[in-house]
Parts: sequence; C-alpha cells; structure tokens
Amino acid sequence: MAKATYKDAGVDLDVYAESMSRLPRLAKRTFSPRVMQLDGGFAGLFKLDFDNALFARKYEDPVLISGTDGVGTKLKLAIDSGKHDTVGIDLVAMCVNDAICCGAEPLFFLDYIAMGKDDPELLEQLVTGISDGCVESDCALIGGETAIMPDLYQIGDYDMAGFCVGVAERKHLIDGKAIAEGDIVLGIASNGVHSNGFSLIRKVVFDIAGLSMHDHVEALGSTVGETLLTPTKIYVRPVRHVLSHYKIKNVVHGIAHITGGGLEENLERILPKDVDVEINRGSWPELAVFNWLQELGEIEDAEMARVFNMGIGLAMVVSSYYASNVQKMLADNGCDVFEIGKVTSGSGHVKLV
Repeated sequence: MAKATYKDAGVDLDVYAESMSRLPRLAKRTFSPRVMQLDGGFAGLFKLDFDNALFARKYEDPVLISGTDGVGTKLKLAIDSGKHDTVGIDLVAMCVNDAICCGAEPLFFLDYIAMGKDDPELLEQLVTGISDGCVESDCALIGGETAIMPDLYQIGDYDMAGFCVGVAERKHLIDGKAIAEGDIVLGIASNGVHSNGFSLIRKVVFDIAGLSMHDHVEALGSTVGETLLTPTKIYVRPVRHVLSHYKIKNVVHGIAHITGGGLEENLERILPKDVDVEINRGSWPELAVFNWLQELGEIEDAEMARVFNMGIGLAMVVSSYYASNVQKMLADNGCDVFEIGKVTSGSGHVKLV
C-alpha cells in the first residue's frame, strides 16, 4: 500500500517554502522605525510610538482603529487577464480608505491569501501589489497568511483579504457627530470603478456585450482590462495632510469612503439624525467608464448611483469657514476636489438634487 504524503494531497511544502522566501523583501520595504523585526516569529510586532524624540507622537489618549475588507469579484478579472500585481493595491486601499474615515493614521497591515495550488510567482505578484499599496499609504506590512486549499479553490484561482490597524487621538476621532447645518461636502475624485460593482460589471461587459479583457474601447482610450483593473485610489496621504494641519480645531466633521451603496448610502452612515445632505448632480465631471457601462447594460440612473462611486471616491464634510482651505490643501496634494453639496436641517438622509 502506497504511503500518503501532503504533496499527493495537493500541497507541496518545498514549493511553499520557495513562495515564503520571496516575501520578506516585499514586507521590509514597507517598514517604519516602529516595526520591531521578529524574523521567524509567529506574529508581527509594532510600537505605537517612536523612540526618536523628533518623531514621537506623544499620544495622550490613543484609540486603535481597525478594519478588514477584500477585493471581491474584481479578482476574477485579474485571474482571467493574468495580471495579478495591482489587485493587492486594491486590497490595501479598501482597508486604509475606510480607516481614515475615522481620522486614523494607518499603522500596519496584514493579508490573507488563499490559493488552489502553491505558485511562487503568482504569490509574489499579489504581494507586490500589497507592498506597493502599503508604501503608498505609509502602512507597514508586518505579517500575513498564505493558505493552500486544493479542495476549495480551482488551480489558478485565489482569494484575498486584508486587515488594517490605525490610531487616532480620542479628541480627534471623526465619527460624524459634529456634522451640522451649513457644513460643506467636498468630493474627492475617484480614478474609476475602484473595487465595487464587479458582479454587475462582469455581467454587462462580458455576458451582455460579449467583450473580452483585451478589446480596445474607443470611448475609454484603453482596453477593457486596462480600464477595469485600474487600482483603487488611496487617499491616506492627502487626508492625513489636512488632519495633521488642523491639530487644534476639528474642521473635518465627517468622512465617507464611497463604495457599494454610492454617495447616498455611505454618507447616510455618518449623518446625525437632525440633518440632511443635498448633493448637487453635475457638480463634478463624469468619468467615461460609467457612461460606457451604463450604455452597455442600459442600466437605470438609480441603479448606477447605488452600485458605483460615479466619480467620487471619498466625501469629506467640513466646516464652511474652512472648506476652501481644505479644498486647496487636497488639490495641492494631487487630488481633484469638488464642492458637491451642503448640509441642511433634516432627518439623516442624503438627497441627490
């Protein structure tokens, strides 16, 4: 009788070891002086503050802020196209963009990758994207897990999840409670569909329109794959620049990451029950990708607004007195920013007018 081995069951520990050997350099390029290296350890170590007095935060009442997310069925497009080095950026973006909505400084990131078969080159591409996203968001990649599960995933398939931890002073937490009548809503532009709505996108683009990832779309000036795999924009640095500038006054009253649910549902999550927000349709430029998708699938306006970000990736509710200054600071940090609405008295709802 033949002796059973792990390799026969679909998991090659020698290949797994090769995969793991490719990852330390991708993690170490994200490290800050607060990372405490523990090579071969079972967990990642991170100091809340700096030893160096010049950079010390000197927290008075720090609050840890955490979040987790994935990339959804956008991964299917990466798998079908064979381009795997950008979805890791999406993974980081979906987590850190949520964390900054509470005023957090992202500190460190963990990833979980599940695959049907160990593939060192594929894993390296995936983690390259995660590493790139962490560098862009000043967040240290201090650990992760790669699970090889041949009975759950087909060969070539994979899934990803990310976990972010940040910190903020309690007195500077942003929870929406300070939003008041007269506040201004600033919309920071997205760079495309980001990481939401891909089940609908795949149905429209591939099933209904019969296009492929390599087809060139004149209206977009790019291929289907290039457009749809554009990584989610990371807003950490420009938002942190604004929050760090106003160290005494809390001029930013609310921040919403515009993901599934669109502007209406995501802004309503942070509104007090005694105010409404009026969003002015047409107050920001429409992105060609959304017009293209809507025409391909004959999608109703209301469905588009509920599923997609429609060109606004992050919304900031700010004091009207400081709105122009905040808008300029964001623009100076590379963002396209538009005044898209205002806060009125009401009952906690968002209206597109």
